Amino acid sequence: MNAPTSASRLRQFDDLPGPRGVPVFGNLFQIDSTRLHLQLEKWCEEHGPIFKLRLGPRRAVVLGDHELIATALRDRPDGFRRTTKLEQVWTELGLMGGVFGANGETWRRQRRMVMAAFDPGHVKRYHPALQRVGLRLAKRWQQAARDGTTIDLQADLMRFTVDAIAGLAFGAEVNTLESDEDVIQKHLNRIFPAVFKRIFAPIPLWRWFPSVEDRALAHSVVEVNAAVEGFIVQGRRRLQANPALREHPSNLLEALLVAADEPDSGMDDKQVAGNVLTMLLAGEDTTANTLAWMIHLLWQNPQALAQATAEVRRVCADGEPPTVDQIGQLNYVEACAHETMRLKPVAPQNAMQALRDTTLGDVHIPAGMVVIAVMRRDAMSETHIHEAARFDPERWLADGHPGQHASAAKRISMPFGAGPRICPGRYLALVEMKMAMAVLLSRFDIQNVSTVDGKEPRERLQLAMAPVGLRMKVREHGISAQA
Repeated sequence: MNAPTSASRLRQFDDLPGPRGVPVFGNLFQIDSTRLHLQLEKWCEEHGPIFKLRLGPRRAVVLGDHELIATALRDRPDGFRRTTKLEQVWTELGLMGGVFGANGETWRRQRRMVMAAFDPGHVKRYHPALQRVGLRLAKRWQQAARDGTTIDLQADLMRFTVDAIAGLAFGAEVNTLESDEDVIQKHLNRIFPAVFKRIFAPIPLWRWFPSVEDRALAHSVVEVNAAVEGFIVQGRRRLQANPALREHPSNLLEALLVAADEPDSGMDDKQVAGNVLTMLLAGEDTTANTLAWMIHLLWQNPQALAQATAEVRRVCADGEPPTVDQIGQLNYVEACAHETMRLKPVAPQNAMQALRDTTLGDVHIPAGMVVIAVMRRDAMSETHIHEAARFDPERWLADGHPGQHASAAKRISMPFGAGPRICPGRYLALVEMKMAMAVLLSRFDIQNVSTVDGKEPRERLQLAMAPVGLRMKVREHGISAQA
């Protein structure tokens, strides 16, 4: 990006185009938080890649240009931070803070601790726990196949990710796949949607007139915080009982506690708790939603489904949940995950707030200004990516189509963010996705993936973007439809 050389050439907020609003509230009443990403994409087409929004007293500049977005993302944490509104809503709910919402020096300290815990070497050490969860998913879907029942795809994948995160991250046997006990999941599912809804609420009615939903949310926050504190107590007991775990922690929580105990870490169990909560929340929705979208897109693209299935059945010939080495061989499945995240990013917009006066393109961004990045716009543009609307995993492979410009998709699609604040759990997320897909494609033949009304699944945004109403029918591989 070439920044203008003369300040006089810079556009100010009031110079920018944008959707017409109303006095005092601006565009706030036009916002549908469950469809915000679609509204922003539509307004990008109408007003261009840089436009303005007025959200009551708050002002926001919206970016739809991938180069400007990358510039802003890479200027974190010094130039941009998470928004103060997110921090306010998060704190008001009584949620413990973690690296996701932290800023400044607090973020730096927590980032070091979290990155150490998410080191691929550590993640590989926890792999047997993930295999056990994969086996539970296989048994659940095997029962559905034998009973001829339809699988609620979103619900089952949420169970898978909750169980996986609890086992990998905390060493806790939370078994929602086999027991159908979804207490933690039920509480978690209330939090992210509520946070996102409150960020865009014109009036904070919950402060004066809490609804039944608001009271249930408050109860869920108490229950989740108690569960997190319980995980930490258990982790401390394991470390005390077995000092060897300090050299070779058996899960992410133990690695976080060890890192926090290092001299001058500046961290304590409160910060560890905040990051445990972050892993529970961020690790559940995002991975499950991507898996649901991937299964839908593969069903819509039979050739890609056949190729992914062939790879899984070659690598995982015995049908067992894949080992670490086998996970590493599922290159086409990983390409399917990346292509899914390009077309259906679970974080289709990213809001940040300027910490200092800066410039993006030809626009002056004053300190305190909110900038909203529209992550999918250029990733779906024919200007940047050949046949951008098509699901084509080959574009992510080194030997992709000649002239396909595979690097374009990798550069423009930023599902995990970019710069210093790139998602620390991206390696773990990909491993979880490959485990679930290996279980599905090695043991089952997909018979149908659809919604109840047969239409395309609606995109619903609740901080993470999810498909609505996807259902799947499978039969066990090797068993004919007549058997």
